[in-house]
Amino acid sequence: MRAKEIKSEIRIIGIDDSPFKKGKKQKVLVIGAVFRGGKWLEGVLSTKVTLDGLDATNKIANMINKSKHKGQLQIIMINGIAVAGFNVIDIKKLYEKTGLPVIVLMRKKPKMNEIKKALKHFKDKQKRLNIIEKAGDIYPCGKVYFQCYGIKNKLAEKVIKISSTHSLIPEPIRVAHMIGSGVILGESKGRV
Repeated sequence: MRAKEIKSEIRIIGIDDSPFKKGKKQKVLVIGAVFRGGKWLEGVLSTKVTLDGLDATNKIANMINKSKHKGQLQIIMINGIAVAGFNVIDIKKLYEKTGLPVIVLMRKKPKMNEIKKALKHFKDKQKRLNIIEKAGDIYPCGKVYFQCYGIKNKLAEKVIKISSTHSLIPEPIRVAHMIGSGVILGESKGRV
């Protein structure tokens, strides 16, 4: 993807999980909000992933690939590298399975020592840590941070800025968060 290809109405799918109760084995609702830039919601997708599982990459790829919106999508944006607890998303595999560049957005720069501490309870902690580490460098963009694959960091930054029309968080992620929260809790709550 080249800079001149990035238009204000670029088709983006924002991915976020829904609220869930920690400690209980369950499936967690994951929402995909399809946006034109940061202005128009064009569709909503959903799938369910296992709490603290390792099925998020495949489930999200299948959700996108089976969608009628797939042909128009140009970017996948994810709220963090994991959904449903520590169901870590392999962004390189997600790119390979969908053919779409991936941007992972974070409000704060992650602290690897805290992530390692949280992962110590998992039998496959090294596998999860490897997925997190191979996601690549973390870049600042205003007051948020991001990682990306399949797109150069300067272009990813431009996509983030184009789609952040009402807050620091891009609309596709913000709206996916609101939809998931509203479906599960009956009302949208919390900060993305």
